[in-house]
Amino acid sequence: MYDYIIVGGGSAGSVLANRLSARSANKVLVCEAGQDTPPGEEPKEILDSYSGTAYFDPRFHWTELKVHTQIVSHNNPHENRPPLRKYEQARVLGGGSSINGQMANRGAPTDYNEWAERGAEGWSWDHVFPYFKKVERDLDFNNEWHGKDGHIPVRRIPVEHWAKHAQAVGEACKQAGMKFLPDQNGEFVDGYFPVTHSNANEQRVSAAIGYLGREARKRSNLTLSTNTPVKSLIFEGTTCVGVKAVVNGQEQEFRGKEVILSSGAIHTPAHLMRAGIGPVGHLTEMGIPVVAALEGVGQRLMDHPSISLSSFIKPHGRIKEHTRRHIHCGIRYSSNLPGIPQGDMFVAVISKSAWHAVGEQIASFITFVNKTYSETGQVRLASADYRAEPIVEFNLLSDKRDLDRLMNGFKKMAALQLSAPMQAVTDNPFPASYSDRVRQIGVVNTKNKMLTSILAKFLDGPSALRKYMIEKFVVEGFTFEQVMTDDEALEAFIRKAAIGVWHASCSCRMGRADDPMSVVDTAGRVKGVQGLRVVDASVFPVVPCANTNFPVLMTSEKISDAILAGR
Repeated sequence: MYDYIIVGGGSAGSVLANRLSARSANKVLVCEAGQDTPPGEEPKEILDSYSGTAYFDPRFHWTELKVHTQIVSHNNPHENRPPLRKYEQARVLGGGSSINGQMANRGAPTDYNEWAERGAEGWSWDHVFPYFKKVERDLDFNNEWHGKDGHIPVRRIPVEHWAKHAQAVGEACKQAGMKFLPDQNGEFVDGYFPVTHSNANEQRVSAAIGYLGREARKRSNLTLSTNTPVKSLIFEGTTCVGVKAVVNGQEQEFRGKEVILSSGAIHTPAHLMRAGIGPVGHLTEMGIPVVAALEGVGQRLMDHPSISLSSFIKPHGRIKEHTRRHIHCGIRYSSNLPGIPQGDMFVAVISKSAWHAVGEQIASFITFVNKTYSETGQVRLASADYRAEPIVEFNLLSDKRDLDRLMNGFKKMAALQLSAPMQAVTDNPFPASYSDRVRQIGVVNTKNKMLTSILAKFLDGPSALRKYMIEKFVVEGFTFEQVMTDDEALEAFIRKAAIGVWHASCSCRMGRADDPMSVVDTAGRVKGVQGLRVVDASVFPVVPCANTNFPVLMTSEKISDAILAGR
C-alpha cells in the first residue's frame, strides 16, 4: 500500500517523486514505462549537450505514436484526413527532459496572468515566479530573477563561444535594430540572446538526473519501477484506489491512497478516458462505462506551430570545439497584431540541423508562434486497449492569426538570411520541411552515417553542384524564390510544413469547478472523482510562450507544495 502512486517518471513525475518522498512518512511509487537512467550509468546520448541523437533514438520514445498536425475537419473528420506524422514523446525516466533540446525558459508574465483569468486561481505570474526560481540553480546570474539552490542547473553559452553562424545571426539582429539581452529569463522584452539551457559542465541535467540522483534514491520510502507501463487505473465507485501495471511482462496491482497521472498531454487523457473519465459520447462509443462525465478530457490540445527556413553553412561557420550544443542564440519579437501581447514570436537559431554529416552543414531559423491561438486540438481513444496509441489531432493553424504570423515570420527571417553578415557564412537558403524523408535519414544507424558522409562531400564541392544537390535531395516541393515572390506559395508551404515543437499541452485543463471544460482544480485534483490528480503539461489552461519543460517543472513544484500542505 502506497501513499502516492505516480504514473509516469518524466519531468513532472521526477519532481513529485523527490518532493513527496522527502517526507519520510510518505510511501511513494513511480511507474515509468521506459528505462531507468541511474546515476553514473546514464546513456551517453542522454548526457550529450547535443540533443539530436537522444531525440531520435527509438529506445527513448513511444515509437508507434503518430499524430495529425494539419487541420482535421470536425464536420467530416473521416474524409480527406491529412497525413499522419511521427510525434516523438519520451519513454524514459526524466521524460522529455531526458531527450529534449534542454531549453530552459519560463514564458511571459502575461501567460500566467491569463491562466488565473481562465480560472486557475493562484497561478498568476506573482504566484508562479517563486517556483521557477525554486527549480533552478543559475550558474551565470545571481539576482532577483534567478534561483541559486534548485535541482536543475542552467547556463548560457557566451557569444564568444558561439559558432560563427550564430555570431553572424547576432550581428544581423544588431544591424536590424534588435536589442541584445544577456539574460533570456530576466525582464520579458524583445531581443536576441544566448539561449538558457538545463546543462552543466557540457552535460544535460534532466529532471531525473536533477531530482532523482543518488541521495533521493537512498530513501527507503521511494520505489522507482521502470519498464513498467500502466495498463489501467483501479476504481472502487468514484474513488481511484490504485493501478494495474505490467512489470517484467507480468501484470501486477498496486494500491495507493492517491494516484497522480504525470504521463503528458497525450497519454494522460488516454488513461483517464480508458478509466471512464471523459466526454460521455466518446466513452459510450468506445463501450467504456462512465465513471465521471468530463467533457474537457482530451479537448483543446495545443502546441506551438512552427516552420523552418534553412541554409547551407560554409565550413568556417560551423560548430567548433567549444560546445556540442547546436542552439546558441534565440530571438524573441512581437508581431504587433491587435490585441496580442508583446513577445508573441520566438526563433530558435539552429547551427546544426542533425547528428550526421549533412546535418552539420545545414542551419535553420525555426520560427514558432509563442502565443498561439489555435486551441481546437483533441486526443481521443482509438481503442480501450492500453497498448493502442490514441488518435491525436493538433489542428495547428486553426486560428488564422497563427498562419498570418508564420507567413510574416518567414519573411522576417528571410530578411535576416539575406543580410550581409549571414551571406558571409551561409548560402542556398530553402524552406525546410520536417518530412518523412528527413526523419528516415535522421535515424541513428550506419547506413545513414555512410549516406550522409557521401552527400556532405558533394555539398562541400562547387557552388553549382551544391545548388543542384540541395534542390534534388533536400528541398521538398517549394523553393526559396517561389515562397518569397508568391504569397499563395508561401501559404501553401506553411499549411503543409507547419509542425508542432513537441510542446503538447492543455488537454486536461485547470479551471473553476463551474467551467464545463475544466478537468482538474488548481491543485490538480480530477473533478468528480476522489484519489486522483493530474500533474503535467495537460493541466495548463493555455500553453505559455515557452518551451514547456520549465513550466512543467514549476507546475510540479507548486502542486507538490499543495499536496504536502494537505490541499
